Amino acid sequence: MKLGGLGVLRRLLFGSLRPFGNMLMTAHSKLTARYGTPDVSPLTQCNEIVEQLLDHRSVRAFSDRALPEGTIDTLIAAAQSASTSSNLQVWSVVAVQDVDRKKRLSGLAGNQAYIHQAPLFLVWLADLSRVSRIAEQQGVELEALPYLESLLLGTIDASLAAQNAVVALESLGLGSVYIGGIRNDIESVAKELALPPQVYPVFGLCVGYPSPDRPAKVKPRLPQQAVLHHETYSATGDEVVLADYDKRLGAFYQREGMKASGWSEQVVSRLRSVSSLHGREELLAELARMGFGLR
Repeated sequence: MKLGGLGVLRRLLFGSLRPFGNMLMTAHSKLTARYGTPDVSPLTQCNEIVEQLLDHRSVRAFSDRALPEGTIDTLIAAAQSASTSSNLQVWSVVAVQDVDRKKRLSGLAGNQAYIHQAPLFLVWLADLSRVSRIAEQQGVELEALPYLESLLLGTIDASLAAQNAVVALESLGLGSVYIGGIRNDIESVAKELALPPQVYPVFGLCVGYPSPDRPAKVKPRLPQQAVLHHETYSATGDEVVLADYDKRLGAFYQREGMKASGWSEQVVSRLRSVSSLHGREELLAELARMGFGLR
């Protein structure tokens, strides 16, 4: 066997050939970017998968480079490998590549240009219609279906599947950004995609190669102290932790030439008025009209 072949075999059997010390140094630099400060505890366990996860960023500018043949199949295989409640698999996804359809969907989702600029737009669906069809074929009434729990199952399943796809696509050198605006008018989106009753679009996902002209940066997240609770929930010290995060995020925005607002200001602004929902305040009524019983 040639040396190159031995190298591949060693990678398959033992993982990365990169020394663990170097890996931790790289991971620490990624942690610094993730939390917006070098004052962060180093990871005692790490590998290249963890490094990739730490390096996630939303991509809103895509190159003209076409996706390789078979990309969608790979992403969906990864998505279907995600956990699913009771193996019900109550989700589906519509892959949209037609330029005109992407433009129409962009219009329904707040005119976000990267929806039609990306070569692939995936619309992830909570799909209860498949189990309904099975029950109809068997002459069985699904008494548990018209409850909020069933809708949550489909929403969570779709979310887990989509995030698996994101991890896979980033490992292939692709980038993505989630589009929550697809929920601004779910009935019109359903009509555009010919969705049957009991199916609703949870979110969209733009997929493509990141543009080298507008590289995306890693946005700092909340400190672990804000989100990690041991044994019981505690908000002790939140004010200090959040004030520090406001400074870190504001500094990030300033470096990027954006308005240097803190996170606390952003979340209050985002949720202060119903108008910030951009039509999503009608979701409950829309879901009912689309065949979902929400008991």
